[in-house]
Amino acid sequence: MTDELPIDDIRVRKIIDSRGNFTVEVDLFIEDVMGRCSAPSGASTGDTEMKAFPKSGPDGAIKFFEDKLRSKLIGYNALDQIGFDRTIMETDGTEYMENVGGNLSTALSVANARAAASYLGIPLYSYVGGAFARSLPRPMGNVIGGGKHSREGTTIQEFLVSAQADTFLQSAYINAMTHRRIGEILSEKLKGTSVGLGDEKAWTANISDEEALEILHQAVSETSSRYHVRILKGVDFAANSFYEGGKYMYKNGPKTRDQQIDYAISFSRDHDFYFIEDPMVDTDFDGFAEITKKISQKSLVVGDDLYTTNPERLKIGIEKKSTNGILIKVNQIGSLSRTAETVRLATAAGIRNTVSHRSGETTDDFAAHLSVAFGSTFIKTGTIGGERLAKLNELIRIEEEINSN
Repeated sequence: MTDELPIDDIRVRKIIDSRGNFTVEVDLFIEDVMGRCSAPSGASTGDTEMKAFPKSGPDGAIKFFEDKLRSKLIGYNALDQIGFDRTIMETDGTEYMENVGGNLSTALSVANARAAASYLGIPLYSYVGGAFARSLPRPMGNVIGGGKHSREGTTIQEFLVSAQADTFLQSAYINAMTHRRIGEILSEKLKGTSVGLGDEKAWTANISDEEALEILHQAVSETSSRYHVRILKGVDFAANSFYEGGKYMYKNGPKTRDQQIDYAISFSRDHDFYFIEDPMVDTDFDGFAEITKKISQKSLVVGDDLYTTNPERLKIGIEKKSTNGILIKVNQIGSLSRTAETVRLATAAGIRNTVSHRSGETTDDFAAHLSVAFGSTFIKTGTIGGERLAKLNELIRIEEEINSN
C-alpha cells in the first residue's frame, strides 16, 4: 500500500442546492481518479458553527481558493487527511472560516478522502472508519415541519420518525409510508386549508404543536400496526429559533426556562418520544443537563446548535453531562478530520452520534458513508425528495454490500 498520493488537480464550481441557492462542488484528482463532493447549507444554524461562505458568497470562497489555497494543496499527499484539513484552516486564518467558508472547506476535505478511497479501491465508509465499519444506522426522517424550514407551521421545527425494521431498506420505506399517512390525515383534517412541504419535504400546515403531536401519534400508531414494526418518535425543537428575551415564544404563548425544561421532559414522559434535539437555547448547557438527568434512561437528548460538531464545545457538554446524544454535520466544523475528532470524543464519553443532512441539500451521499464510518445510531435525512433519497438509497446499497461479504 502506498504512503504517498500526490494531488494532481482540484476544480471548484458553483452548483445549486435543494432550496435553489448557490453552493460549491469540488472535483479532486489523483492521477485519473476523481473524488467529488458538494456541500449543503443549513437554515437553522448555530452561532458557533463555521460560516458557510465568506461575506462575498460562493464566488468569494472560490476566489480565495484560487488565490491563496490552490497552490498549497496541489501536490499535497492526499493520505494525510489531518494535514490537508489543517492547511485549509491555517490558510483561512479565522476562527469561523470567514475567508474560505465552511462549505468549501467541507467539500475539499471530503473530496480528498473520497479520491484517496477510490484510488485505493475501497468504499469511503471503510476509508474513514476502518475495516470494522460495518454497522448501519437507522433512518430518522422529518415528517411534520415548522420553524425556519417552512413559511407557516409549528413553532417546533421538526417532528421525526424512525422505523426499527429488520433492514435499512424496510425502515426507510416505512418512514416514507408514515410520511404519506400524515399527509392523508392533514388533508382530511384541514379541508380547504393549505398543506405543503417544507425545505426537508416534511408536511407543513398552519397547525399548533399540540395538533402536530396528535397527528404524529395517530400516523405512527396506524403505520406501526400495519407493518408490525416499532416506530420511534423524535422532535427537533431548534429552540434557538424561537428564544427571545429570555423566554421561548410559542404560537400559544411564551414559556419560561423552567417551563421549557418541563415541556421537553413531557415529550419523553407523556408522549413516548425517544429522540429529543435542541430543547434549550444553545448557551444553556445546564438546562440540557437537567433534561438529560430526568430522561436519559428512556430517551436520547441530542445537542446540535449546542455543540455545532465542535470538540471544544462538546468537552463542556461532557463535563456538565448535558446530553447523551450529539448531531454531526461536517460543514459546522469545516473538515472531516475535526468531525472525526468530535465523534471519537463523544464515543469515549458514551454519547451516541447521529449524522445529519442540512435543510439546503445536494445529491451528494457522503453523509451515508460517514454514518457507517462513525457507527451512528441514526442518520437524519428526511423521508422523501431526491436530495434526501440520495443518502437513503446509498445506505441501501451499502447494506447489500456489507451483507454480501
